[in-house]
Amino acid sequence: MNEPLASRIRPKSLNEFVGQEHLVGKGKPLRLAIENKQRLSIILWGPPGSGKTTLAKLYSSALGAALVEISAVSAGKDDMRRAVGQPGCVLFIDEIHRFNKAQQDFLLPYVEDGTITLIGATTENPSFEVISPLLSRCRVFVLNELSEEEMSKIVDRTGIKINPKAKAWLVRMANGDARQAIGLIENTLDLYKKITVENLKQALQSKHLRYDKLGDEHFNTISAFIKSMRASDVDAALYYLARMVDAGEDPLFIARRMVVFASEDVASPTALVVANAVFRACETIGYPECQENLAAGVVYLARAPKDRSAYDAYVAALADVKLHGNLPIPLEVRNAPTKLMKSLGYSKGYEPYPKGKSYLPDKIKDRKYFK
Repeated sequence: MNEPLASRIRPKSLNEFVGQEHLVGKGKPLRLAIENKQRLSIILWGPPGSGKTTLAKLYSSALGAALVEISAVSAGKDDMRRAVGQPGCVLFIDEIHRFNKAQQDFLLPYVEDGTITLIGATTENPSFEVISPLLSRCRVFVLNELSEEEMSKIVDRTGIKINPKAKAWLVRMANGDARQAIGLIENTLDLYKKITVENLKQALQSKHLRYDKLGDEHFNTISAFIKSMRASDVDAALYYLARMVDAGEDPLFIARRMVVFASEDVASPTALVVANAVFRACETIGYPECQENLAAGVVYLARAPKDRSAYDAYVAALADVKLHGNLPIPLEVRNAPTKLMKSLGYSKGYEPYPKGKSYLPDKIKDRKYFK
């Protein structure tokens, strides 16, 4: 069987690796760990096609350790037992966010005592998806989406002649997903023997890839879902919800986005209560029934009045924090037993605090974030 193109051009060293300079550039943490052969259990969190699998292979190679690869989508107990039965191995778990609590609990003692070195790859925030005891024993490295310049370098690594117009289209279409770009090049050559924009488009249509493996489809659909709710288009929001559910998208992934949306875009604080209830229902019920909970929540959020003033005000305040650093806090609102502090509720007989006065630091005391 022919080796896939992605495997043939996979970097053999960090010097060939493209992207993630904040992690693997000179003197950066992941490069130092690899070069010093330091055994760390790590979680690689980043979008599809950003280099997580390649980094795992480079790490295990540097350690001189056997690499055991499993996917959380299909792995069973026997796969996990075989893995932990190989002391000193590097266990790479793709999509570790799909492991349930019991599966993660099983790994914990082997990670803790160093029997295995764990490398987990996830597109989801590990703070939500990885149990705290396991997360506390791992270093989390955040990978960024590849830039168009980085994608262009990866396309060049294939050694396949592509005209500038087709290359530019391919880089934009891949949306930072190197795996998708390489797969499309290979599929186009298999079908048409030549890379052109039209051939790439035709090959893309013929690629019956799974939704959760196609980076741009995944992110484009959730984007359309959120924007439809933001526009109060109930029908469109339900349609994109149905597409995700039908494709087998993790219901907690959808529900988390709804929780964020409820605080970011909706005027009523009740929206957050509803969204959290939907998340909890998905967590306890699961498919297929929880799709009804998702649908009910989507209808509520889409129809609710929209208001981003609280979120926008916070972003403006955060900008000042980053610009000015920790400005001196006015004496009146410091943690001290002043007369004013007592009037703000630190004594019996609460008195209304003076209105019309700014309690911001002097340098930005005239700021009005919330309008």
